[in-house]
Amino acid sequence: MSTGGPGVPLSILDRSSTRRGQDTAEAVRDTVRFARQAEELGYHRFWVSEHHSVPGVAGSAPTVLAAAIAGATDRIRVGTGGVMLPNHQPLVVAEQFGTLEALFPGRIDMGLGRSVGFTGGVRAALGHGKADAERFGEQVRELLGYFTGEQPAHPGVHGFPAEGLRVPAFVLATGAGARLAAELGLALVLAPVGGTAATAERVERYRREFRPSPLWPCPYVVVSSAVAVAETTERARALLLPEAWSMVESRTRGVFPPLRPPSAVPEPSGREAELLEQALRGQLYGTPDEVAPALDRLVASTGADELLITMSTYDRAEMLDSYTRLARLALGERGARL
Repeated sequence: MSTGGPGVPLSILDRSSTRRGQDTAEAVRDTVRFARQAEELGYHRFWVSEHHSVPGVAGSAPTVLAAAIAGATDRIRVGTGGVMLPNHQPLVVAEQFGTLEALFPGRIDMGLGRSVGFTGGVRAALGHGKADAERFGEQVRELLGYFTGEQPAHPGVHGFPAEGLRVPAFVLATGAGARLAAELGLALVLAPVGGTAATAERVERYRREFRPSPLWPCPYVVVSSAVAVAETTERARALLLPEAWSMVESRTRGVFPPLRPPSAVPEPSGREAELLEQALRGQLYGTPDEVAPALDRLVASTGADELLITMSTYDRAEMLDSYTRLARLALGERGARL
């Protein structure tokens, strides 16, 4: 999406959120439908995520879901935000993305993260623990080597059909991950956690230390944020409440539950009120006239080359309306015809 609003491409990350009373299989099918709608609206990329044993998130197999989305769309770039590499063997991940790129050439993105399962039980079921996350840099190097045919970890092993293909690689990162992305010449994806000033500092260091690579000759920064656009400020804020409240419950009860309607979000007090404000802090919401300058400020303050929109809410029709308003805002006159 070449934008007339914030002046950078806009993309979407969808986690296949489940809604209260909804079957998880339906949530995954909803993601494929949403990807088709995002393509019609002109968004640049559509990414899916990896979470395991989370009641409120059905997205657990991102490369499988990405294949379904790529097969259901024609133009939009499709990828992962991201595959959690410590949960997998680099060879298998290379083979999966190589297969995607072979089937949908020029449309696949490889977003990589270093998280492991949220609980001991999930980590045991996956067969990978916290120690595996410490090997993230080593794993990324091995993974990239299967595409170039130059990985030294396992001589004589080839990652067909990945070998010889070029799939843009992104690192989902904070501090150490940003340094790894700069060292390997990969794109960087980050959220403005801790405020835009801290984000700008990390971005500046990434750009300063960036080493050009065949995948990315220049540094490239994607900043993710939840953005809600509605006819009133209050309505836009309400769109953010379901996911924010699920985050509160994950912090207080240890489980991220399915999204509930804004009207069913209880009036918080004490610790819950503090956590809710923390969850909403930094997220952008309002009318188009309010969101437009907020997006401009986010891009200017962080130095983003692209924005990755992550907003989800209980009512899918209202969610689509928000993304439609955002597309119209970004595309100007062209978007007004959508």
